[in-house]
Amino acid sequence: MPVQPTLRLAADPDGIARAAELLRDGRLVAFPTETVYGLGGDATNGQAVAGIYAAKGRPSFNPLIAHVASAEAARRHVHWSETAERLATAFWPGPLTLVLPLRANHGISELVTAGLDTLAVRVPAHPTARTLLATLDRPVAAPSANPSGRISPTTADHVLAGLDGRIAAVLDAGPCGVGVESTIVGLSGTPILLRPGGLPTEEIEALLGQPLARHQQGDNISAPGQLLSHYAPQSTVRLNARAPSDGEVFLGFGPMDCDENLSPSGNLTEAAANLFAALHRLDTTGKPIAIAPIPERGLGLAINDRLRRAAAPRDP
Repeated sequence: MPVQPTLRLAADPDGIARAAELLRDGRLVAFPTETVYGLGGDATNGQAVAGIYAAKGRPSFNPLIAHVASAEAARRHVHWSETAERLATAFWPGPLTLVLPLRANHGISELVTAGLDTLAVRVPAHPTARTLLATLDRPVAAPSANPSGRISPTTADHVLAGLDGRIAAVLDAGPCGVGVESTIVGLSGTPILLRPGGLPTEEIEALLGQPLARHQQGDNISAPGQLLSHYAPQSTVRLNARAPSDGEVFLGFGPMDCDENLSPSGNLTEAAANLFAALHRLDTTGKPIAIAPIPERGLGLAINDRLRRAAAPRDP
């Protein structure tokens, strides 16, 4: 059977209506969020969710995030708490995912949760994503719209480079603004940071009035983005480089000579927004990638988390 090319839909009322129709039919649609492009499938449809894992080549023990239109929609599927309400009121819609215990009769495919008794859920801020979710009126499971373990997509072109012919459509609304995936906080017990991301950890801790516990390497996977090797270019990656070695391309930060610069002014928000697009461009050279040091504060925590996973040893 010939491969059908993936549709590129405009992020206008007709395109969003077509995307919602495809999702209702159990098809896969990539769509923009403020963080990265997500590969969406109906979270209540096990066959659609299985298609997400197949299209990405994603291991089925790695859970997915369910995207919903509102906190009210999230409460249909999870046990809500006072802490969840405080965080949702402050940071939703936005780049924050909450992991909460599933309700009885939650209706979510077990494949979304990878068999866990919790669900990762968030309300994205991107207007196209919000309109799509409101139009569909059901949760959408959506990891990043790229082959598993590779660089996350921040444009529709990135999506098509990895998944053309493997998914039904991509809604094209231009580049994503935040550029790294959402921060994930577990709320089954003591609040715990499961993955740093597009919402600085310091803002969450300031709201809660306490530090978040930290997920440790070697702990069981309880949220997306916890695999040791992830977000990886085809080329090898060397971190904390002050200068490139012979044959390397150099990804800089701050004022310096380099092949790509995440932020010449040293702005971490700008660097996060540029991270994956810069890695995509450098990866096309086929050369090893050296990366300048990034401060471990604010969005630098999320940037360094992605870079460490990009540089981690990979399965042969």
